[in-house]
Amino acid sequence: MKYQRGVALSGLIFWGVIFFLVAVLGMKVAPTTIEYYKILKNTKAVVGQIPPEATVADVRRAFDKYAEVDHLVEFQSNQLDISKENGKVVIEFAYEKRIPLFLNVSLLIDYQGSTAGQ
Repeated sequence: MKYQRGVALSGLIFWGVIFFLVAVLGMKVAPTTIEYYKILKNTKAVVGQIPPEATVADVRRAFDKYAEVDHLVEFQSNQLDISKENGKVVIEFAYEKRIPLFLNVSLLIDYQGSTAGQ
């Protein structure tokens, strides 16, 4: 006797819906993750470029130039926490991103980064 093999239609629909939901979630989260890595890259580039005696205003201006090139519209240089540790400029930032999913359900992601470990 030969047994049937394969996927039932109900299983195909179930896994199709799961795949669709994961894909939609990924498409909504990916731009915010890319934005975070652009901000982190820009802060590290600014710290590597400016001299240690640079003022806070100089650091903000330098970051604004990088942000303009990378089209960072929502994140501004006034959200950066700029300090000096051991004679080196350290830039830290932290922000929340709320991603609406459906109806009144949202995904809240806390992003934070620092150039201290560079």
